[in-house]
Parts: sequence; structure tokens; C-alpha cells
Amino acid sequence: MEKKWILNNKADNTLVEGLAKELNIAQELTSILVQRGVSTFEEAKIFFRPSLNLLHDPFLMMNMDHAVNRLCDAVFNNEKMVVYGDYDVDGTTSVAMVYSFLKEFSDHVEFYIPDRYSEGYGISEKGVTWAADNGFSLMIALDCGIRAVDKVELANSLNLDMIICDHHLAGDIVPKATAVLDPKQPGCNYPFKELSGCGVGFKLLQGFCQQNTIPLERIFNYLDLVVVSIGSDIVPIVEENRVLAYYGLKKLNRDPSMGLKSLRDVSGMKKDMSISDVVFYLGPRINATGRLTHAKESVNLLISKSEDDLTELSKILNERNSARKDFDISITAEALEMIEKDFPTTKSSVLFKNDWHKGVVGIVASRCIEHYYRPTIILTESEGKATGSARSVNGFDVHEAIGKCSHLLEQFGGHTHAAGLSLPLENVEVFRNEFERVVSETITSDQLIPKLHIDQKVNFDFINFKTINILNQMAPFGPQNLQPLFWSENVYVKNLPRLIKDVHLKLMVYQEGHVENFDAIAFGFGDWVKKLEPAKPFQLAYYIEENVFQGNKTLQLNVKDIKLAE
Repeated sequence: MEKKWILNNKADNTLVEGLAKELNIAQELTSILVQRGVSTFEEAKIFFRPSLNLLHDPFLMMNMDHAVNRLCDAVFNNEKMVVYGDYDVDGTTSVAMVYSFLKEFSDHVEFYIPDRYSEGYGISEKGVTWAADNGFSLMIALDCGIRAVDKVELANSLNLDMIICDHHLAGDIVPKATAVLDPKQPGCNYPFKELSGCGVGFKLLQGFCQQNTIPLERIFNYLDLVVVSIGSDIVPIVEENRVLAYYGLKKLNRDPSMGLKSLRDVSGMKKDMSISDVVFYLGPRINATGRLTHAKESVNLLISKSEDDLTELSKILNERNSARKDFDISITAEALEMIEKDFPTTKSSVLFKNDWHKGVVGIVASRCIEHYYRPTIILTESEGKATGSARSVNGFDVHEAIGKCSHLLEQFGGHTHAAGLSLPLENVEVFRNEFERVVSETITSDQLIPKLHIDQKVNFDFINFKTINILNQMAPFGPQNLQPLFWSENVYVKNLPRLIKDVHLKLMVYQEGHVENFDAIAFGFGDWVKKLEPAKPFQLAYYIEENVFQGNKTLQLNVKDIKLAE
């Protein structure tokens, strides 16, 4: 799929030049910093050296005082508490963190994860009644609950108090819980709005520690769980999230919890992990149980202290992930065939098949967008309804578009770029047509073209170990602080490229007028093997990376796109 290259060149030249002198680094690098809001020496110091002292006071969050007071009452009066969370990575890490922390102070804590298939997303009626029937007086709901108006009413009627820790958008009515913590809810003036669900739970624990003069190191021990949630839930890695992710990765790489260490080991991860590694190695394994069986398996691993149990649990999660991959591959192939046959020219894709596995429909939607760049919804049959996941393209609010079809739905929720929904089976066809109408009327032609946002156009003499050292200090990378992407032209292959595993391209490149040659790897570019010849110039978009082999460090270009010179 051909991409449109967009060069980010919005930085003020005066700021770029001044910062380059102050920091004694190349202007190409300070241009990237300025584009990301770093324009002074002090801002650069904070950016390159995040500090836990920069975490906001949790009591700036609306209702935090009520939440902490109720939690204190429950802990110090030996009340029975249940920690409730969603079945995805954000939810399970949230539950593992809050449950493990509260177990340090109380023997009356349990956890509850809803079943994806029988209970669905969010706070379930079954979960509320189970908690009330078993004598729990406080439920702490994590990564869900901001729209659970009726479930909170049920809990209130059963004398079950509820603290909601969520980060999703609120509906028209905020639930009347004992306390609702959500920086995105109307009236909340918390300075940072983009915490993960686990991040909101972390702020509750931070408030509990501050109120009871408990050293904050007690909750910093759980930052490895927080960074897994941040990476896996794809929240912006800026401001407070950057601090949490920075120290979370330090904990994950130097002194991880036993559960995460066992998961690292079974995934074969030997080097220090980045956010990208969290997303591709840990996240899918934690997610796989909720997709295929029950997410309590993941929580059990994350909270376990038994070596024998951890060996068995990490093996189970690894096996679940392998099975998930098989479903992913087969269903994606079916979905792509369906689009090609029935919907090749539409502005959206709404696909339904009653035997597709519900646990992978979100992944399949993302895979389809890689081939047909348009808002995509994948539906399957579950509990007599059509249920599934939506994914969007950059710049298009799929949650809002689904909302315009809400009269055909039973429920929906989510974010700008991802959402979940369910509807009566008989409404699938009319929903497909209505969603296509809404998308066609609101999406622009430009939004249907995949973009490659490039930070800097550079020559190969920019690529050196001083540059990579500074680039590494810009990590952790993620949304709103992506790994810097570079563009060079008049590039040639030194010799004919070769194929790796039939789909990847390995090549050595150089730039006209420059001495250095660099190894490059282009994942998924196997079809370019005969397009690149030594005499043909081309343009290259790439990341600069370190490659370590047998103790030797070299610089390597990780290719993201290629364009032949016109």
C-alpha cells in the first residue's frame, strides 16, 4: 500500500539553532525536540531526565478525597473489598497492582474479572450481584465503569459501595458511585488527561499513601505493571505517562515482579525491553487468556509468588498466545477475501461471520486496515447477538461515527480510534449500510490515504553513534513521542538485496556523495527484491537503530518505506 510522506518541518529555526548551541547537539535533533514541545534547556533537562517528583498530586483529581477516605475506611475497618477490572492488558495489570498493594494491608481482598463471552465488557450485573452475595462492601472498578450507570444503581441498592477508576470518555450521565475517578469526566481539572486505566488506579494508591504517610516507594514497586498498561493500551507517552513509563521500564528491566519476569523469560526476551517490546512480547501474552479462555489466568500469573505456579502459568499464557495467533491468521485471511469480493470500493468495512472467534476481532480489524486503509468493524455472533470491535484510520473518529448509528445498537463504547459494539443479529445489514453512509459523508479523501510522518530529512553523515546515543535518550517512545523517523534521498544499494524468510529484505545501502555504507532491514518488503538495482537511486524512510551481534555494535537502518526516484 503506497503511503504519503509528510515531512514535519514546523519547528522555529531560531529556537532550533539556540537549543542546538545550548545542548551541543545537531540541529536535526533539536528540530525534533522543538516539534515535540521542548524548546528550552530546562524543558530538555526534564525531557531527557524524567523525575518521579514531577508526578501530579493525586488530590487534584476530582473525587480523589472521597475515594481515598472510603478506601481508608474499608482497609482499617477490615471490610471485604473486591478489585474488579476489565479483561484486557490495562484491566488485568490494574487489578494485579491494586490487589497486590491492598493485600499488604488487608486479608479481606479478592479480585474479579468478567468473562468476555458471558458477561461482556465493563461492570457486569453478574459481578455486582456476586460481590453483594458474598458480603463485599466495597468494589474498586478499574479500567471500566464510567458508563455503568445502571450497574452502579444496582450496586447501591445492594449496599455495595463502588470506587470507579476509569480513563474512558463519560456518557451524558456519570454514575452515582461513592467516587468516580476519571480525568476525562466533566468538571475534572486534573492536569493530565491521558492516563491509562492502571494509571488512574496508581493515582488512587498514591493518594492512599500520601494520606497515610506511607512511603511512595511502596507503590513505585508496581511501576512495571503500570508501564505494561501504558504500552499495551496505546496511550500518549508524554508528561506524566512519560515519567511513569520511564521508571516502569527501569523496574521491568532491572527488578521486575516475579510474574512479569516469568513472562519475559517464556517470550525469549533477553535484552532490555522498550515500549515496543512490551507491546509485542508481553501485551499479547497477557491479553490472550481474556481472548480465548478467562483473563483471571493472567491476573494469577501477575500476582503469583510461587516459582512452580509461575512456570506453569507462563507456559499456559504462551500457549494461549500461540493459539490466538492461529485464529488471527485464519480469520484475517477470510476477512480480506470478503472485502476483496464484496466491498472493494466502499469507504468502510463492516464484516460479519457467525463463527469467527470473538477474542481476536479487534486484531483482525487492525490487520484489515493494513491492506484496506479505511474504518473497519469486525463482528461475530456471541450470546445471540452480533458483537465485535472497530478500528479506525488516523484522523477519523470511529467512536463518533458508531454513535450516529446508535439507534441500531444495544451498546457501544471506546475511543476515537477503537471501539466495541453489540447489536441484534437482524440489524447487521442495515447497520453496515448506515455506517457506510455516515463514513462516506464525513471522511475526507485524504484520511483514506495512509501517512508516513517523517521527522527530518538527513544525509548519511548524520548517522553516527553520537546521534544514536541522543536518540536513545528520547525514549520511551510511543504515541505523541514516536521514535524519530528519517528520510534520505539519492540512496543506492551496494549490491543486490536478498530475501529473508521470503518476505523481508536485507540490503546494504549508501548515499551518493557520502562514504558510509549501512546495513538495512525492511520487514515485509520482500516484493522489492527485484525493484532495487545498484544503478537505481531511491528514497528511504527509516529508523536508526543499534544492532548488537556477538558483542559488536553496529548501526542499522530499519526501513519503513521505499520510493524509487522519479
